[in-house]
Amino acid sequence: MIVSIQVAPSILNADFAQLRLEVEKVETADWLHLDIMDGHFVPNLSFGPAVAEALRAHSKLPFEAHLMVENQENYIAPFAEAGVSRVIVHPEATVHLHRLVQSIKDSGLEAGVALNPATPLNSLDLVLPDLSIVLLMTVNPGFGGQRLIRGVLPKIEKLRKVVAEADLNCRIGVDGGINGETAPEVIAAGADFLVAGTYLFKNKQDPAQIIANLKRLGNEDED
Repeated sequence: MIVSIQVAPSILNADFAQLRLEVEKVETADWLHLDIMDGHFVPNLSFGPAVAEALRAHSKLPFEAHLMVENQENYIAPFAEAGVSRVIVHPEATVHLHRLVQSIKDSGLEAGVALNPATPLNSLDLVLPDLSIVLLMTVNPGFGGQRLIRGVLPKIEKLRKVVAEADLNCRIGVDGGINGETAPEVIAAGADFLVAGTYLFKNKQDPAQIIANLKRLGNEDED
């Protein structure tokens, strides 16, 4: 079976001193992934809508904002105004996931949900039909460069079955520890959207070639 693989570079591991040039290196990707961290929901700080807005004029890629923050509802409008096309939220940071997803869609954006490694899939029951992507965290969020937690692989397989049986138009993404060794594993499990940071920006190889190699993994026939 041929699977269409999408790749989203995470700029968290890019060189912030020359961020525009870093983004230009990955223009052959499908999305640009923006990790938004507030130092509360995750133990790290990153950046906000101003950076997204500054980069928007220098990239043709659609942007997605992955909100790893408290009070996620306060960030939807600012990122929409900054030119982001999709907002991905965490159920662990809200008690009103359905309302939050509807708010994203009401803002004219695609909605996604990210699940931490220990968060069960049944938290998606009410919102899955409204999502363009489910992003399964294959590391505990907060920092780049971590190793993939292989215990999440069965979770990817289970979600792929759920999406297929319901005939949903929803991407299954993985975020964390993606490299040349782990990408084939998560794709075999059912992922079709790869978020990669360290592997793209901390590698001597040309990022465009790495992106091409990752996409090529989906063109292998399976029995």
